[in-house]
Amino acid sequence: MATNGNTGAGRGLYRSRHGVIAGVCRGVAEHLDLSVFWFRVIVVLVVFFTVTFPIAIVLYVVAALLMKPEPIEPFASGADREFYDSYMSSRPLAIDRLRRTYEALDRRVCRMESIVTSRDFQWRQKLKRGTE
Repeated sequence: MATNGNTGAGRGLYRSRHGVIAGVCRGVAEHLDLSVFWFRVIVVLVVFFTVTFPIAIVLYVVAALLMKPEPIEPFASGADREFYDSYMSSRPLAIDRLRRTYEALDRRVCRMESIVTSRDFQWRQKLKRGTE
């Protein structure tokens, strides 16, 4: 049932990108691992017999606004899921996290460059070639 290859229980609750209106019913049905058709039938019956129509529309719109859209590709790891959820919740925080990650990588590359380009490193390389 899940379109992105993940099972409903492990993939989180997301709006489906292949839904009829906003993907809310399809997303909930896939999360619960239910038939989308039967879930929609149940929702329609509940709306007609218990909740007034305007309240149902408001609840559907609120659900569509609060649920994150389903990722385009399946997550390769838990870190991917964590980043996607943080990005969808707060884009500035996710961008800050990416910036910090790349700054740490830049510092590591600079350290490696300073070691490789140092005179001491060059002498060691010459000595290694001379003893072989």
